[in-house]
Amino acid sequence: MNNELLRKLTEGRGGFSKSQRRIADFILMHYDKAAFMTAYALGKTVNVSESTVVRFATELGYDGYPHMQRVLREMVNTRLTSLQRIELTSERLKNKSILKSVMESDVDKIRKTIESVDDEIFNQAVDTIINARHIYILGLRSSSFLANFLGYYFRLIFDNVTVVGGGSSEEDIFESLFRAGEGDVVIGISFPRYSKRTLRGLRFVLDRNADVISVTDSPGSPIAGMGRYTLYAPSEMASFVDSFVAPLSLINALIISAGMRKKDDISKTFEVLEGIWEEYETYEKFEDQ
Repeated sequence: MNNELLRKLTEGRGGFSKSQRRIADFILMHYDKAAFMTAYALGKTVNVSESTVVRFATELGYDGYPHMQRVLREMVNTRLTSLQRIELTSERLKNKSILKSVMESDVDKIRKTIESVDDEIFNQAVDTIINARHIYILGLRSSSFLANFLGYYFRLIFDNVTVVGGGSSEEDIFESLFRAGEGDVVIGISFPRYSKRTLRGLRFVLDRNADVISVTDSPGSPIAGMGRYTLYAPSEMASFVDSFVAPLSLINALIISAGMRKKDDISKTFEVLEGIWEEYETYEKFEDQ
């Protein structure tokens, strides 16, 4: 998708108007900045009107400027190095409150997730998890903590959970997943910059007829649409750190939904665990004064 935009801008340049060439040249040279500019700001930068920018996006085949901007942001997510991310964010947040800017951005990501989530697909994904013979959770690199978080709570709900994450080598991934097959589900979690090993792992289990549920940021993700269901939560970058506020909220919803459907089972589980935690003083106790 991202290469398609670059191709349109490069190959179509000869047929663009003077104003359109200004827009195209700026995007080609500064796509990292253009991705976070409004149509008004981009137009002002290259000395054309906002409406010219919007019409240009439409003529390129996009559903308006916001659609083209999303494609640019996907390009930023996948192409920029950590150093480039730091430099870009320093420019974006110059003279702004970092605390407020980051939190406002996170609130916006949760709002976008609420607006875009498909309840039917979400519920069908939960059904698949509930009915699976075995549940595998695959998340590597920065996504590994999401996989471990999901795995921690799923192990309290189910007795058939395997987490594949952290520092697993490619060989370790295949060894952990080679028993996956028909009747099993693999929850693949991948966010920019997408891990190639996660993609290979999901292809591996698809060849063995396991169900796959992808949890990722956008339709431009390499794991989007790989399996039966894809759940989206945006994770636009904040400096060299990706924001996982929306993905974590989505995973919370998976945990709670699965837990509510297994309410009787987990009630018994926690009754036993509370006794163990009490006996071995797992948690700090506060006595009433």
